[in-house]
Parts: sequence; structure tokens; C-alpha cells
Amino acid sequence: MPKTIKKIGVLTSGGDAPGMNAAIRSVVRTCAYHNIECIGIYRGYQGMIEGDFKEMGPRSVNNIVNKGGTILKSARSKEFMTAEGRQKAHQHLINSNVDALVVIGGDGTFTGAEIFNNEFDYPVMGIPGTIDNDIFGTSHTLGYDTALNTVVEVIDKIRDTASSHNRLFFVEVMGRDAGHIALNAGIGAGAEEILIPEDNLGLERLLESLQKSKASGKSSSIVVVSEGDKIGKNVFELKDYVEENLPEYDVRVSVLGHMQRGGSPSCFDRVLASRLGVKAVESLLEGKSNFMVGLLSDKVALTPLEQAIKGKSEIDKELLRVSDIMST
Repeated sequence: MPKTIKKIGVLTSGGDAPGMNAAIRSVVRTCAYHNIECIGIYRGYQGMIEGDFKEMGPRSVNNIVNKGGTILKSARSKEFMTAEGRQKAHQHLINSNVDALVVIGGDGTFTGAEIFNNEFDYPVMGIPGTIDNDIFGTSHTLGYDTALNTVVEVIDKIRDTASSHNRLFFVEVMGRDAGHIALNAGIGAGAEEILIPEDNLGLERLLESLQKSKASGKSSSIVVVSEGDKIGKNVFELKDYVEENLPEYDVRVSVLGHMQRGGSPSCFDRVLASRLGVKAVESLLEGKSNFMVGLLSDKVALTPLEQAIKGKSEIDKELLRVSDIMST
């Protein structure tokens, strides 16, 4: 018999992502809709260990649906990785009469939530928030669509300079283990080549492609590189290699970095966050626990946290083929 849920805590953990605030808002207002209390937990699991809680109601989340980042702040907690740290966190929740948790973050956040659930039989529900879109069990994570739009806009501006000066630009985007941002933004921005961890292009093929572009009359080129790409040690090594072997190219590097995480969330991310927040709270009220809420075939669905953590987010093979055709 599942226990009655009267108060839910919500936190954000790991790297911030546009749409996290919209998800917090959704959780808080869904709690209010169902006449249960909601507690905001500041600074992720570290705030849970320290009891950094604040009561949240519908008006406390006014005017945040359009804001990037997270009003609850985020932090990585080494202490939560210890049994003693988790015990402190659990005691603070019990003392504050918090019956269940909604955690917003990536696989590290979900790993912590699953361990916490296993140790204390404590109801938890995860909402995927990471711009890398590298979580199994959902086609889109919060912040991914916004990050894509940011990257495409920046590459469009870089292309203006590349065209004006007949330059080759390597543009590095986020994606340590997954190439979703690079592949989709590269196609959207018309990149000549896209380098991602899942598809090792190889240095020789890269040179052949750039030579082919030059021979076909292209005076400038954009190569989008996922930060986890395995061709070179880093994007600057790629630049040096191309300059040595294709001296006719004037090569530049642009590392987009953390700007990809910032900014106002897109409409898609705001709507997705709202849908996932409602599903997370209502699933807890139905007695479900240890799941991640995600989007599959445009339907909100539940995936066990263990699968979300251990499963691999696959790159779209059709998009790889589209990319090859578009770079002709």
C-alpha cells in the first residue's frame, strides 16, 4: 500500500539547462492543483543534506517560465555520495514532513535518486534536464531544443565571417559523450562536416572532404565538432593538422562553451517542462516511484530510473545520412 503523499520536494542538480525553471513551476503548480504542499530544495542534494528548504506556492513561481538557469540553484555534492550524507538528507526530509521527491537533472542526478530510493524506500521521480540530450527513455531532454537554437544562431553569425574572409571554421559544441547537438545543429546551419563521438570520420576522410569542398568552388567551410569527438585530442589539434596538410585554408576555431546552456528556453522546452512536471507529480500521487518521465513518440511516458541511467541514447542514423547528402 503506497503511502499518502501530502508534501513533495523538488530540486535541480548537475549542470543547469534552459527549461529547468519551467519544470519547477510545473511541479509547484501541479502540487497546488492537487491541494498538496511543495518544498523547494536549494543547491540540489547538498541543500537536501543541509536542510536548505523553502515552502513554494503558485505565486512563488510567477514569471520564471521564460527564464534560463534554475531559481533553486544547482550544485554537485560529494557528501551525498556517502551513506552518511544521504542519511542526513533523509532525516531533513523526514523532519520537514516531505513525503516524495522530484529531481530535475541528468544521469548523475538520477543515480543519486535511485540509490536514495533503494536505501530508504523513498518515493522519487526524475525529470531529464540536460542540453546534451543523452538520456535513455526520452527523445528530448529539457534544454536540448533551446541549446540547438542557440548553436544554430551562433554558427549563422560565424558563417558571415567565414564567407567574408574565405576561412575554415571549426566550431566546437557541447556533447562529451553524445553528438546530438553537433549533428542536428550542423545540419540546421548547413555545416560542411560534422564530427561526433558516435561516428569516427577519421583525419584522412576529413581532409578528403575539405579538399572536395574546395574543388567544388566553396570559398569557406564550417565544421561542427562535438567536444567528445575522438578524431583528435582536441579541436585545436584538428586545426593544426588541417593547416599542415591543407595550407590553402585559413583555419580558425570557435569554442562555444557555456553560452549553449544559457538563455530563455524555447517554446518547445517550456511546453515539455510543463508536461513532464505534471506527469512527475501525478505519478507520485498514483503511488509510482523510481521512474523518469520523458517524451517518447510525442507522448509522456515513464522509464525506470535504472534503465534511464544505464541505457544508451542512440544517434539517429538517418540524420547521419542526411548530413552526408547535404554536405555534397
